[in-house]
Amino acid sequence: MAGSSDPIPSETIPTGKATLIGAARYRRFSYGDNHPLGIPRVSLTIDLIQAYGALDEEREYLIGRKASDQELTGFHTRDYILALQRCEALGKVPHRYRERHNLGNFENPWFPGFFSTPAVATGSSIQGAEEVLAGHMAFNPAGGMHHAWPDQARGFCYLNDPVMGILRLRRAGQRVLYIDIDAHHGDGVEMAFADDPEVVTCSLHMDTSYAYPFAGGQATDTGVHGNAVNLPLPRELNDTEYRHAFHTLWPRVVAAAAPDAVVLQAGTDILRPDPLGKFTVSTQTFLEAVAAIRDASPRHPDGTPRLLALGGGGYHPLVLARCWAGVWALLSGRELPAELPEAGRELLAEVDWDMDEDEEWYPGLFESRLDPDLAGPLRPEVEAAVEDLLRDHPLLRQG
Repeated sequence: MAGSSDPIPSETIPTGKATLIGAARYRRFSYGDNHPLGIPRVSLTIDLIQAYGALDEEREYLIGRKASDQELTGFHTRDYILALQRCEALGKVPHRYRERHNLGNFENPWFPGFFSTPAVATGSSIQGAEEVLAGHMAFNPAGGMHHAWPDQARGFCYLNDPVMGILRLRRAGQRVLYIDIDAHHGDGVEMAFADDPEVVTCSLHMDTSYAYPFAGGQATDTGVHGNAVNLPLPRELNDTEYRHAFHTLWPRVVAAAAPDAVVLQAGTDILRPDPLGKFTVSTQTFLEAVAAIRDASPRHPDGTPRLLALGGGGYHPLVLARCWAGVWALLSGRELPAELPEAGRELLAEVDWDMDEDEEWYPGLFESRLDPDLAGPLRPEVEAAVEDLLRDHPLLRQG
């Protein structure tokens, strides 16, 4: 079992300079019982953080707001926004919207709050960007819906809140680096900023030859401005391989991008137990990457990183909540013990989840928020993929 605390070198981060953004609506039923996102995620994460006593609600918690139509149409088409609103009012998805906007199917089903819930998640990412501009780090665990297109829902994503958060930073004149560590390629965000050389997108993900979105995301997909960095990775990627890939690539990307602010998409589906992921990565390796992103982010004069963290994928509620509690600890300057508090164990035990109860790792999910080490061999193809990207990418060659 993992040790008593995060294996992450501590760096002085101003305390009281992080904001957690949430909303009561995330406790409501959404997506449906048979959908991968029909599980508790944001509410469970916040409850676990509170079980640790790691949230000052008066100083650190912000209630999310709904994005305005004007904000939403900064990226999405007006017809699409009207369609979402109409479907919510009707309580169903008419056929014309199914065909035109990819709505009302298993991938992107209708549910109560069909428009309002993603609109609040999107407004929260905009608020998070505003918190960064005001001198705070911010974490919106309901965000990170990186697949949505201007006129279509895609990959469980109705509104592309990372794009909205980045656009808010761009309106303030910020050069932005978007780093996506979700298991799936951040295609919608890359597409949104293909013509803006002041936004660099970087995504480490399952190779789209075998994983959604089944197109793009290859190392050769660099964009016309060379501002897209993609590292597709093979199945069964272990801790050793992920550490090598991330910690080799990240310093080069942040140096070459020279951002004013960083936006992190922190989907947890790279973690071993995730039912939709194909990697074998531990929670502590994930958190090491988050810590490296935090530490390399540009700073406000008082030393606060200019970092907006968003949620994203993650389809195992117990694994996700344990991991995102650790993300919040890294942003808020807290050191949480790995051992789950009794209230946290009881909280996780109450979740209706038994998909992997026969797996050897399952009992440990209720004991610690960290995992056994998942080190393994560094395969030549992983090492070569990183080396080739650093050698051939136009942005990184300059960096």
